[in-house]
Amino acid sequence: MQVVLIKEDKYTYDIHSLYKAFYPTEDVKVILENDLDKIDEVKRLNSDITVSSVDVSVSKNELKKSIYLDLSAKTGKNLPWGNLTGIRPTRIVMNLIEEEKSDDEIVQYMKDTYCVSDEKIALSLKIAHREKEILKCIDYKNGYSLYLGIPFCPTTCLYCSFTSYPIGAFSNIVDDYITCLEKEIDYVAENFKDKTLDTVYIGGGTPTTLEPHQLERLIGYLKSKLDFSKVKEFTVESGRPDSITRDKLKTMKKMGVTRISVNPQTMRDETLKLIGRRHTVSQLIDAYNMAREEGFDNINMDIILGLPGEGASDVAYTMEEIKKLDPDDLTVHSLAIKRGSKLAEIMELAKHRGKESASGSFDDNKDILDDIKNTEEMMEIALKGARDMGLEPYYLYRQKNISGNFENTGYARKGKAGIYNILINEEVQSIVALGAGTVTKRVYGYDGRIERCDNVKDVKLYMEQIDEMIDRKRKLFL
Repeated sequence: MQVVLIKEDKYTYDIHSLYKAFYPTEDVKVILENDLDKIDEVKRLNSDITVSSVDVSVSKNELKKSIYLDLSAKTGKNLPWGNLTGIRPTRIVMNLIEEEKSDDEIVQYMKDTYCVSDEKIALSLKIAHREKEILKCIDYKNGYSLYLGIPFCPTTCLYCSFTSYPIGAFSNIVDDYITCLEKEIDYVAENFKDKTLDTVYIGGGTPTTLEPHQLERLIGYLKSKLDFSKVKEFTVESGRPDSITRDKLKTMKKMGVTRISVNPQTMRDETLKLIGRRHTVSQLIDAYNMAREEGFDNINMDIILGLPGEGASDVAYTMEEIKKLDPDDLTVHSLAIKRGSKLAEIMELAKHRGKESASGSFDDNKDILDDIKNTEEMMEIALKGARDMGLEPYYLYRQKNISGNFENTGYARKGKAGIYNILINEEVQSIVALGAGTVTKRVYGYDGRIERCDNVKDVKLYMEQIDEMIDRKRKLFL
């Protein structure tokens, strides 16, 4: 365990994040040095402790750089993103571009301030310039984007922390859930009628757990209430191949959906089984080909690097198989251990019971905790594979506890980049979010403050309290 002592309660999150980046398998505690009872308790419960002290009287950037250089010297590690602990590194670069800094000045600033590697600086610059070009037609001041959450899935994946409920057990309430979404749509129709709707994204969960008539009902109601004349992108995150049928694809195409996802995560059947996907690679290929046959010309695919048991050869195999399908957009995720996921629960069990009992519930009895890794080689394989398909990076974000201290990157063909993906990550436009577990963001200006309001995660509670959910938005946008 790493214990960090501080004199005053400042920068705790940043200190904790940096230490976890260097010591990902260890517990990290940041404690006030005068909190003797807490220090004694930690020492009593843990025999193997390394204690450090940091000076929080300096600025945050000075503190983070000092910690980074110290830990880098102690461990012999250089982190690709240096001392950056935020999830939106391209936001920094975008701000510097807006200040009319040259690329050379930006490179030097990122090195001097954050110790970022040359490769990641180059990637950030390329993406920031591309984002700026893609977003030039977006109405920041008078526009908004819309997100609708469908919190149902065929099964819950090992790594997932999103709001989701098994469709088999909740199918009897889906129609009532759509009725609640319609009430929220009514609120948007009345209160945003003078605003420009730029993008619409239906995510989840898995939106294609809805039956064709339910998809038609929801999308039809949406389009009857809102002005779609200036919508630049309408995405339905189909996601799970085992939820996709030809009738659903026909319905989405008929209703004007312009972009969908058909997500493999990996092209290894044994890994899909381990992570709880409950579909095969063959089903994925069939669903993808059906989508092409039904006329979809902007299909996204997601993969995750660092899945249990997978190494560089598995990533190379997945990329070769995806090349055969030739998607228009590919998102490369680094596995993140998310609070609330089954994987996080297993890791917590392992701390208390030992790895053997924690991993024993899996079909193949593998010790998955020792099999989770992401490497620079795996990232390079994915990058090269994307470029071989003619895809270029267009957005990037990071997550807490991300495998290998890397990032998630979206790659797309020219004209096929997911606009909503950029907007949600760069936080430059207000996004109104409908459905259980969603978060609405009000952006007050390009460099202005952001305020949020959330809908409750529990789907039945959301339905019971739908009027309150709407009132939260009404107060946010007063």
